[in-house]
Amino acid sequence: MKKILVPTDFSEASQWAVEVATGIAQKSKAEIVLLHVVEEPTKQSFSVAGEWDQHQDWEEKIFTLELIKRSTKDLNKVGLEIQDKGVEVSMELRIGNPYHGISSIISERQVDLVVMGTFGHTRLERIFLGSNTEKVIRRSRCPVLTVYERPGSQNFKNIVYATCTNTDETPFSKVLKLAQQLYDSTIHLVRVNTPSNFLPDRHIKKSMQAFADRLHLENYTVNIFNDTTEEEGILNFAESIQADLIGLTTHARSGFAHLLTRSVSEGIVDYSKMPVLTYLANDKS
Repeated sequence: MKKILVPTDFSEASQWAVEVATGIAQKSKAEIVLLHVVEEPTKQSFSVAGEWDQHQDWEEKIFTLELIKRSTKDLNKVGLEIQDKGVEVSMELRIGNPYHGISSIISERQVDLVVMGTFGHTRLERIFLGSNTEKVIRRSRCPVLTVYERPGSQNFKNIVYATCTNTDETPFSKVLKLAQQLYDSTIHLVRVNTPSNFLPDRHIKKSMQAFADRLHLENYTVNIFNDTTEEEGILNFAESIQADLIGLTTHARSGFAHLLTRSVSEGIVDYSKMPVLTYLANDKS
C-alpha cells in the first residue's frame, strides 16, 4: 500500500477518518493524500489552479475565494498534524462536485485505499450528508474504509469477513490479508442464514472451508450466524465477538435498480459503529 486518500470536510467524522488513516499509514509506511473540495454547482471538479469561470457573478467569486482561503488554512492545519506523527502527506484543494473530485484523485494519484467519515443513521442525515460517501462505496475501484465514530481500538485484531464465497471476492481477500499482516489479526469468516436465504450448516461449512482453502487464508475462523436479515446478522455477529473491523464486497447498482434494493454493504455502512471496509466486486450486477 502506497497511497491513502482521505477526503475531509473538517467535520468530526472526517477527523476520525484522518486519525484512522494516519494509524494505517504509520503501519504500512504509506503516504496520505488529504483532499478537500469546495462545493460549487457543477458536475465536475477541478484544481484551484485550474480555469476560473469568467462569467461567474462577482458576489459568488468573492464568496468562493473566501471559502478557498478558509479551506486552505484548515487543510494545512490537518496536514501538519499528520506530518507531526511521522507520516508523509500531500494536500489537494479542488472546486466543484465532491464525488467527482474524489474519483478524479483516485485515478490521478493511483490511490490504494480511501478512508472516509460517514454520518448519522437517520434517512435525512444520509440524504444530506452521506450521499458522497455512498457514491464512492458504490463506484470506487479501490477499497473504501468508512468510519462513523472514533474506534475504541485501531489495532483491528478481529476482522469480520462477511462472505458469500463467490469467486469475484478473490481481489478483496488480498486486501483483507494485507490488513491481517499489518495488525496480526484473526479473520472471522461469517455467512448469515436468513429465513429467505437459508442453507443447512453442513453445506455452508463445506463451501466456506473450500473458499478459505482456495484463498490460502491463515489464522481464521468459520462461522454461521442466524438472523432476520443479512445486515442485522453481520452487525450482530461482529458485536458478539467484539470485532474491530467489518469487511465485505459490494456490487454496483445504479438508477432504478438502486432505488429498488440497496446493497447489503450500504446498509452495513449506514448502521455500523465500527469501521467498515468495502470493495467493489468486478461484476455487472
